[in-house]
Amino acid sequence: MRTAADLKKVLHKIDGRGYKAYKDIEGKYDCGDYILLVDHVQGDPFASPSHVRVQVPGKMAGFPSETYSNKSREVALRDFLTRRFLEATRRFSKGNRGTGKSGIISIDRPGQEILERTSAFVTEEYVEARFVMGLPAFGRRIAGGHAQAMFFEELPRILHASLFYKNLHEKTLHEHIRTSEDADFLRDQLDRLGLVAFVADGAILPRASGIDPAPLRGGRVVPFEPPESLLVEMELANRGAITGMGIPKGVTLIVGGGYHGKSTLLRALELGIYNHIMGDGREFVVTNPYTVKIRAEDGRYIEKVDISPFITNLPFGQGTRAFSTEDASGSTSQAANIIEALEVGAKVLLIDEDTSATNFMIRDQRMQELVSKDKEPITPFIDKIRQLYQDLGVSTILAIGGSGDYFDVADLVICMVEYRPYDLTIEARTIAERHKAGRTPEGGESFGPITERIPLARSFDPSKGRREVKISSKGLQSIVFGTHAIDLGAVEQLVDISQTNAIGDAIYYATRYMDGTRTLGDIVDAVLKGTREKGLDVLGPRPTGDYAEFRGLEFAAAINRLRTLSARKKD
Repeated sequence: MRTAADLKKVLHKIDGRGYKAYKDIEGKYDCGDYILLVDHVQGDPFASPSHVRVQVPGKMAGFPSETYSNKSREVALRDFLTRRFLEATRRFSKGNRGTGKSGIISIDRPGQEILERTSAFVTEEYVEARFVMGLPAFGRRIAGGHAQAMFFEELPRILHASLFYKNLHEKTLHEHIRTSEDADFLRDQLDRLGLVAFVADGAILPRASGIDPAPLRGGRVVPFEPPESLLVEMELANRGAITGMGIPKGVTLIVGGGYHGKSTLLRALELGIYNHIMGDGREFVVTNPYTVKIRAEDGRYIEKVDISPFITNLPFGQGTRAFSTEDASGSTSQAANIIEALEVGAKVLLIDEDTSATNFMIRDQRMQELVSKDKEPITPFIDKIRQLYQDLGVSTILAIGGSGDYFDVADLVICMVEYRPYDLTIEARTIAERHKAGRTPEGGESFGPITERIPLARSFDPSKGRREVKISSKGLQSIVFGTHAIDLGAVEQLVDISQTNAIGDAIYYATRYMDGTRTLGDIVDAVLKGTREKGLDVLGPRPTGDYAEFRGLEFAAAINRLRTLSARKKD
């Protein structure tokens, strides 16, 4: 192994040479209290920054074993270290040092959620951080002196401020770990208690803005206050007893006037699949881990999905048991989104009336009289929502303000008034009894089939030009896979671009399991098993610091939106 002195010599030697001479520094260096690994050097100062790792021996890093004694704690600790490293780069990195990305030192940027990431690792042997450095140049000539300052002045300060236990705020670190562990503990109890979600007493649900996920602060913030009838006490691993609103399995409506908090509560439940950092306000808002948000998605691609539980008898004899389209309507897309989610194990559906297709959600008595059922292909969701629960055990939480007909099928009705929830189930049932809807149920005797599909490997081509594999994320909502873009704009539970990075590479990784017999569900399970056993690194060709954990539901959603996808129905 080379030493820090060797790195200095190389940087001095290549100073002023063409940028590609930076390739000479790739390798492993003993820097005393840490090991430096330069894994990949960028080819140009304007290209993506170089990939670098450091490993601090476990004894030097000094993290007590209880800080990573189980998976929950380990993930939280790694998240904490990533955040501290990022903070330290802002304090000690001088930033721009020349052309293009010269001078950058940066690491993955966590948001409000605590996710398993590849940016930091903790074992008994070492603590590792993975980050990027923009190797400095003026024009395309190496600025060796500036590079030395980055490696031997700025980087050591960043490392000592973030990867050594003695230099961290001990109380904050332990609270971060315990908060995340308690959220996992809370979520794990839901199913046993017959619940699909829990919202803690005093939680702060509103966000600062539509583009700022931090909690809203100020005089108009209303802490969450559970109705007495839904009050549940839960025991946490670290904090002891906690109270909050438990939402039971079944069909739940969230009603109320506009701007009173329906969508705010639904959005909090939507992100309750993740743990949140201290101070977020939603630390103890948790939902079943197989909860999925469903919406209409005009124009999306659909490949051989059996949407017959919702749509049949299309004009000109078009079948719906293996429905395909390049340009789905609102109703067909929402039907497909539900069936695709059920195909890979969804247990709870979250639906907002505001982002749904009206004709998919309801057909009232007057419309039924005007357009007879034999002329209407769509069976509205209102006639399938109870069958979803009775036949498949799938619960639904629906935010709705425009149709009281849903009172007839609801187990629970929560009314939001000025951001406070009230249990109005009895009142809703009384109204439903007093004002009969008059509509005729159209759902038949059962929900209908969930037909599995087998993706065909030949329809996955990641090549572009001379590149055999060209996959990249373009922000949170798009993946370029070869020459095709996957639109994830309607996959609302993705929260981090590092998840998108991982999903893009996971699609290519998944092709090894596409043998013509495995269903989409089988393939999703195989990929997730691989990442659990071998880590997220298994998805890519080399160690990377910009992957974050993702669920099978979002992974399958990305595959379903690849416009070259070809599949066949399972026999």
